[in-house]
Amino acid sequence: QTSIVFNPALQFWTSRGFAVLDMDYRGSTGYGRAYRMKLKGNWGIVDIEDVCAGAEYLVKKGLADPKRLAIDGGSAGGYTTLGALTFRDVFTAGCSLYGVADLATLAGDTHKFESRYLDGLVGPYPEQKAVYEERAPICHMEKLACPILLLQGDEDKIVPPNQAELMYDAVKARGLPCSLKIYEGEQHGFRRSENIEDALNSELAFYGRIFKFQPSAGRDIDLPSLEIANLAD
Repeated sequence: QTSIVFNPALQFWTSRGFAVLDMDYRGSTGYGRAYRMKLKGNWGIVDIEDVCAGAEYLVKKGLADPKRLAIDGGSAGGYTTLGALTFRDVFTAGCSLYGVADLATLAGDTHKFESRYLDGLVGPYPEQKAVYEERAPICHMEKLACPILLLQGDEDKIVPPNQAELMYDAVKARGLPCSLKIYEGEQHGFRRSENIEDALNSELAFYGRIFKFQPSAGRDIDLPSLEIANLAD
């Protein structure tokens, strides 16, 4: 849920010239039970519809450049990011932080506490296997046509690293610009300050190279070196 309190991660982007839309798509808390329940069984549908509608509205109002629309998100937001980039033709680049690429694989790999987490968001597995495959970005690489940065912790038990690794291999095989950074000792959500800083600066560096502008991490601070496959600078 977005908030009106100070958010340094958002300020990082606005202080560097980015306009930011912080989205409470259907299923978010704070708007009543009916709104929250709209995501039940509809994960990978209504969340993607809402983030795309928000971006398209800003473009229509002249507040965003349709050629430089980026989306990012972590965990469930990473899944929405990958889904929006794969299933819709709205965003031109994106960054998934420990996001879900393959729903069926997650259903078998995630830790015990969240082992039935997807039953309510998607449907019971394997009974609804076809739905899992229909909504999994990894199963529809032919629809993807834009660059992706993937950031992942190597000790993540909730969304294991194989999700990012599988997605990276698939995007790379498609011939699209892509980059994968695995952070040693990090779990689900980065906790070390140096890795949080590096993740933000890596995403900034990625957009700079994709959108062809010169980014800055700040005075006397160098941006991380980023290896991007399939990108001819």
